[in-house]
Amino acid sequence: MDAIILPVALATTAACALINLWLAIRVGQVRRAEKISIGDGGNERLIARMRAQLNFAEYAPIVLILIALIELAVGTETWLWVVAALFVVARILHPIGMDGWKLGRGIGIGVTLLTLVGLALYAASIPYFSFGTVETIEVVEAMG
Repeated sequence: MDAIILPVALATTAACALINLWLAIRVGQVRRAEKISIGDGGNERLIARMRAQLNFAEYAPIVLILIALIELAVGTETWLWVVAALFVVARILHPIGMDGWKLGRGIGIGVTLLTLVGLALYAASIPYFSFGTVETIEVVEAMG
């Protein structure tokens, strides 16, 4: 088997896809139980679950992009696996917290925000601290 390109980004994105599916199912469960097909019907439980899913949709894409670009720039690193795993756990804790376990919500959003800021600062520093040592990749068409 050939080497896997961006394994951290690949595994994290797969996990996030499953979390997104889980969040959609949770919203659907309340919709069916409360017979609300459109909107939120003023139902607090449905609002909380919809908000949890939207919160995920707001943060996951940019974090996944940062993970992929950092992995592409510096390679697959153990610390990046750890950060990605913490992000996934945080994105599971947040909706559980939205259902009532407030500590889970706090931990989930706290770890998410720290992950976002940490990855953003690290990504921004890569070109600065690599100045003069960065090689550009040129794509050359195969003569065919």
